[in-house]
Amino acid sequence: MAKRALVTIGCDVDSCAGWLGSYHGEDSPNDISRGVFAAEVGVPRLLKLFRKYGIKASFFIPGHTLDSFPDEMAAIVKDGHEVGLHGYSHENPVAMTISQQKEILDHTFDQLTKLAGKPPVGSVAPWWESSKEGIALLQEKGILYDHSSQAHDCLPFYTRTEDTWTKIDYSADSAKSWMKPLVKGELTSLVTIPANWYLDDLPPHMFIKKSPNSHGFVDVRTTVDLWKRHFTYFYREHDWHVFPLTIHPDTSGRPHVLLALEEFIEWLQTHDGVEFVTMEAVANEFREKFPYPGEQAKYVKEASKEGQQ
Repeated sequence: MAKRALVTIGCDVDSCAGWLGSYHGEDSPNDISRGVFAAEVGVPRLLKLFRKYGIKASFFIPGHTLDSFPDEMAAIVKDGHEVGLHGYSHENPVAMTISQQKEILDHTFDQLTKLAGKPPVGSVAPWWESSKEGIALLQEKGILYDHSSQAHDCLPFYTRTEDTWTKIDYSADSAKSWMKPLVKGELTSLVTIPANWYLDDLPPHMFIKKSPNSHGFVDVRTTVDLWKRHFTYFYREHDWHVFPLTIHPDTSGRPHVLLALEEFIEWLQTHDGVEFVTMEAVANEFREKFPYPGEQAKYVKEASKEGQQ
């Protein structure tokens, strides 16, 4: 069987919103200025890169970024890229009430619909943290796929509602009170395109002053080698798979990471069967290949068999 490797580049345009909601820079003019760089410098550089290689990417845009930098976000749509949901101020979904989540989802859904001239079909949860209500809220909006769960690394799957588990309670009289297995949620028709911290440019290349494990100065050769090793394994083990790379203009807009990304793209292009596609295209192809729900068990079985061979 011919290889088919679907490479997606998911670009999270966190910009100033990232510093407001996740990176503890809300009181720092300097950190906010780094967010300005992401939108006004990083985005144009990435758009130029994608034009060079004829790549259509999936941009996930917080509402705050769209309100603050409308011209740069309009340029993304003008170049024909997909746009998807990513919160408003990069808030942590797990920390919000359901009414707050719904208010943000309704507002940003309308924002992106106006920007692109059509409703968004994809979502990335800020922080890659999906709340227990999040899946249902996305489905109510008609969202086709989510890119947040890390339950696989190269094969899409149908999303479950939130799994539940029992935390350890050392104050309890008996350990049996927490000796309980994970309880899996119910299967839904929402497609997950796997997220992966190891295929994300931000952890190794974003310096965050208030983060105890911040990097920001990792040699880009280490990052490219890690990405290549992931792809090599996926390509060897699976005839059909997705390679879901996540980048940020905050980091991949910097010269050292941008040049490394160019090198990696050119290396990927040396492999037969590699195609750069949007996440929407992957979700549609997955649904055609493995219709919901009847073919889900077959898909899981076949995927597990491939991994064991």
